[in-house]
Amino acid sequence: MVCRKPFLNVPGGPDSMTGDDGPLPAREIMTAPSSPPRPWLVADIGGTNARFGWLDTGAAAVGHVDTLPAAGHAGPAQAAAAYLRQLAHRLGSRWSAPRAGAFAVATAVGGDRIEFTNSHWAFSRSATQRELGLDELLLLNDFEALALSLPRLQPGQVRPIGSAQGPTPASGPAALAVIGPGTGLGVAGIVPSRHGWVAVPGEGGHASLAAGDDFEAALLTAVHRCYAHVSAERLLSGIGLPVLHAAVADVLGQPADALGTEAIVERGLAQQDAVSSRTIDTFCALLGGFAGNVALTLGARGGVYIGGGIVPRLGERFFASRFRERFEAKGRFQGYLQAIPTALITDTLAALTGAALALEQSGR
Repeated sequence: MVCRKPFLNVPGGPDSMTGDDGPLPAREIMTAPSSPPRPWLVADIGGTNARFGWLDTGAAAVGHVDTLPAAGHAGPAQAAAAYLRQLAHRLGSRWSAPRAGAFAVATAVGGDRIEFTNSHWAFSRSATQRELGLDELLLLNDFEALALSLPRLQPGQVRPIGSAQGPTPASGPAALAVIGPGTGLGVAGIVPSRHGWVAVPGEGGHASLAAGDDFEAALLTAVHRCYAHVSAERLLSGIGLPVLHAAVADVLGQPADALGTEAIVERGLAQQDAVSSRTIDTFCALLGGFAGNVALTLGARGGVYIGGGIVPRLGERFFASRFRERFEAKGRFQGYLQAIPTALITDTLAALTGAALALEQSGR
């Protein structure tokens, strides 16, 4: 196997999607007595685009969603200001300045300073709050926001994978998990509490990847020649698919061109060559096994959801794959996993709903 630098062209990545002016089809977002006063400004900020949404007083769902390119603005504060100017013009006399905001960002969230790994943007939370005139500005990881959106997802925003129904309503809410193969591999969960849903963000994509059969064991051995640690993200992501493709070619003993993620997906779906096609099938199987591990680790009996930009691009090939079979293939705990529903998130704007829920729960 030839060790190559990863390609970064991700098909159908979340930053390639555009928004619209209509409200998101989510369950009603309430303003709890301790929540900050509205209007609220919510955002989902990635490496390429920033999506903004609006929750006015009395609104039941995020509306007025627009997408602005990161390249056209110096930072999130400037992009948000541009969005607000457009919205003020659109609303006219119905406009009032936002009182609070929540930004979901595609990077780690720690102190006041936020720096993006896949963008030139870097900003201060406190300075952005002052510039936008907000009483409160929450920052959360984008997958934390996506996880918070899960309890409010409607049937039109997801597509089931398999037939499992999950726990009955009488058993109460159960933990949920979300996994997102995009440029990287995001993982997060949420658990119910007496004060609402509590997000459990983490770096699960960097957990070690496990083989489910001899072929996958040979793949991991091949990748180990280039990388001391083979994480799930190393193969199950936009930067990882070329690595997986090269390893598949090595194990099959077939020559293969060095391809980027987009080309691998296109050729694999069209079955133009055996290596790309096997790469797609192996990706789906490995993702299923990894998702089963996440379900066991978090006790996500309420469901495991798949987000990110890669899986929607695979279409029916994914739903006909071994994903669900491998999700359940956990020996003595197969019955446990058979009862856990899995679904693909088809609404690319769901994280905005999660950001709104973070604001709703911020005072609890």
